[in-house]
Amino acid sequence: MARGIAEHPLGRLLDKTTFNTATGCWEWTASRTSGGYGAFRIPGVSSAHRAMYLFLVGPVPDGLHLDHLCRVRHCVNPDHLEPVTQAENNRRAAAFVTHCPQGHAYSEANTHLRKRGSRDCRVCNRDRANLRYRSRKVTSA
Repeated sequence: MARGIAEHPLGRLLDKTTFNTATGCWEWTASRTSGGYGAFRIPGVSSAHRAMYLFLVGPVPDGLHLDHLCRVRHCVNPDHLEPVTQAENNRRAAAFVTHCPQGHAYSEANTHLRKRGSRDCRVCNRDRANLRYRSRKVTSA
């Protein structure tokens, strides 16, 4: 018996996708990971956006990650996905976050950039270092 389109992984992907004409996003409607990405498994692929990219564009080059240009993690539109390095993906994502979790602004003076593209708040780093220093001083006395 021939397999229907709904049985093919691409058919299964499309069945779980809605098309947002306002944003152009293809929104994943099935289960998501704790990080907000569409959960979908086929051999060698563990996310909906990577599977959709594989079927409609081709494999993601080795060493690259798919960046959601639209910043919508559950979007599976291959036109909204770009293969980039992890460092570039981190840099792009960080550009949308203006303050650290403690509320300090990510200004040029208050930001430490890491090699992989992530960043740290200098005020929070200094506070953690002072706390470690004080706790060592108390325990050694």
